[in-house]
Amino acid sequence: MDHTKPRLDLYGVPWATVNFNGMPYRPLGVSGLQASSVGLGAWKIGYPETGDEARVDEPRALKIFDRAIELGVTFWDTANRYNNGSGNSERVIGTWFQQNPDQRRNVVLATKVFGGMDGRTPNHGGLSRGSLLDAVYASLARLQVDHIDLLYFHAYDERTPIEETLTAFEDLVQRDLVRYLAVSNFNVHNLEHYREVSHTLSVRCRPIAVQNQFNILHDEDPQRSGVLDYAARHRLSFVAWSPLGRGLLTERYLEGRHTGPGDRLYDEGTLAQDLVAATTVKLRRLAALAHDWGLKLNELALTYMLALPGMGPVIPSVTSIEQLESNAKAGKLTLSQEQIEKVRVALADLD
Repeated sequence: MDHTKPRLDLYGVPWATVNFNGMPYRPLGVSGLQASSVGLGAWKIGYPETGDEARVDEPRALKIFDRAIELGVTFWDTANRYNNGSGNSERVIGTWFQQNPDQRRNVVLATKVFGGMDGRTPNHGGLSRGSLLDAVYASLARLQVDHIDLLYFHAYDERTPIEETLTAFEDLVQRDLVRYLAVSNFNVHNLEHYREVSHTLSVRCRPIAVQNQFNILHDEDPQRSGVLDYAARHRLSFVAWSPLGRGLLTERYLEGRHTGPGDRLYDEGTLAQDLVAATTVKLRRLAALAHDWGLKLNELALTYMLALPGMGPVIPSVTSIEQLESNAKAGKLTLSQEQIEKVRVALADLD
C-alpha cells in the first residue's frame, strides 16, 4: 500500500493527506499537529523605516507570505520580542491575516513569550502567570487572530515555579487561545525539569518541540549540547533556528564575494571570525556535492538537516521570494544513504 497517497472518501475527495501544495508535512513531537517540513522564520520581518532593525518591510513580506502558501511553506515562526522588542514581526503577520482570513487554518502559527515588551518592572517579563497571560493577549492582538497554534517559552525562567507557568498555560488552552506548547533555548537539564513537572499535570502542558540554534557546520550551541539527541530519545521535535548559519550556508561566500553593509554577518561584526579557513574548506566541499547533485548549497544543507534523528521542521528566514523558493525545494527532497555519508565526510574537521 502506498502511504504517500491521500486516502479518499466515498466521493473521491481526500480526507487524509501528508502534504499541502506539494510540501511534505511532519508531526510535531507526539502530538497530532503537523507542520510543513520547511517553514518560515519571520525574525527579519517588520518596519525598517521605524528603526526596529528589521530587514524585510511590510510590502515585501506580504508577497513572501502569499508565495509561501503557494509553496506549502505554512509553518510560520515569530516572537513578540523580534525586531528590537517592537512586536512588529507579529504586526506584519497580522496584516496578512487581516487581508487573507480564509488562509488562517492553512497556517501553523508559532510565536514566543518571555522577554518584557511594554514595561520594565520585574512583572513585565518572565513566565509568571500574569506575564504569560498578558503577553499572549498582546500577541493575539498584534497577530489579529483568535488563537496561537504553537506557543514557545522563549527562555527558561529560573524565578517562577514551573507549576505556576504550566497551569497558566493550561488555562490558555482551555480558553482556546493557545493550542500547543513548545520551549526555546533550553538545555537538557531544563527539558528534563519540565518533563518531570509536566507529567504530574495535564497532557496539554507537555512541550512537543524545542527550538534551539543548530546548523550543520557547527551543530548545537555548546551551552545546550545534547538537546538534539534528547529530542530524538523523548520524541520531541527539534526546530532549529538559524539553520543556514546566518547566511553562511548559502552561495554568497563561495567565491570570496564578501558583502558589505546589509549582509548579516558583516553588520553583526562576525564575518571574519565566522569565515575562517577551515569553514571555507567545508563550504567548498559541500557546494561541490550540491552542484554535482543539481542543488544549491542551502538546499543541500536543509535537506541533510531534515534527515537527522530528532529534527523537526526547519525555519530559515528569507529576504526574497527567490530564497523562499529555494529553501522550499529542500522539503521535497530525500538524500540517499550514500549521499548522507558524503555530506558527513565533507563536514569532517581538517587534519
